[in-house]
Amino acid sequence: MKKNIYSILRGTFLVSDDSFKNWRMILFISVLAIVMIASSHSADKKVHEIARLSNEAKELRSAFIDGRGRLMELKKESVVSAKMIKKGLKTSEVPPQKLKVKSKKQD
Repeated sequence: MKKNIYSILRGTFLVSDDSFKNWRMILFISVLAIVMIASSHSADKKVHEIARLSNEAKELRSAFIDGRGRLMELKKESVVSAKMIKKGLKTSEVPPQKLKVKSKKQD
């Protein structure tokens, strides 16, 4: 047991005659570690992108609600008539009348 620990600490397991097996395992574990780190970075990027898009969606929804509120205010009859008075137009005192068109029957 003690000999194995010294072998690992000194690195003799890497230069011995049967070290090819050890190098293959070390390379395999290194490649797995690199893949795991890359996967973790990719997942973090996606999480940040999702958070950014979520905030952007909230801001756009807020702007939409604000614009809809302003539109509802501008569509009120009192606001429209006040703006038309400034331009020299006023609401009619006489209500509109329907026109009925009678078609002639051709024989």
